[in-house]
Amino acid sequence: MTAQQLGELIRAGVPMAEDIGFTVDEAGEGFARTRLVFSQRLIRPGGTLSGPVQMALADASMYAAVMATIGQVEMAVTSNLSINFLEKPAPGDLIADATVLRLGRRLAFCEVRLLSPDAETGEDTLVAHVTGSYALPGNR
Repeated sequence: MTAQQLGELIRAGVPMAEDIGFTVDEAGEGFARTRLVFSQRLIRPGGTLSGPVQMALADASMYAAVMATIGQVEMAVTSNLSINFLEKPAPGDLIADATVLRLGRRLAFCEVRLLSPDAETGEDTLVAHVTGSYALPGNR
């Protein structure tokens, strides 16, 4: 599936993706690069992007990577997600690089790196590390 097709699929199936400004920048076999478009609505007290929004980005990014790998299997669902918050993201877009680590018959194991680009230097700061798995339907 192309990045555009994945973005449309996710926005249609998970309307919250539209609310948080989720987009798919790139996708291919085993990976997806996605983005959360910055909005003041997503900020929590303390001036950082909220944890639930970061988790939603990571989850949708794993879904995009899995769909880019196996095709449109909409009933694949999150079975596990673990996140480690490492740094406070800068007030700007948040990038997610999702990778499928292992694809089995019933489970896909993924890793996501959430990155906060520095507007001045262009360098990315790793702000969260996520691992998770997706349960795959048996009739795929």
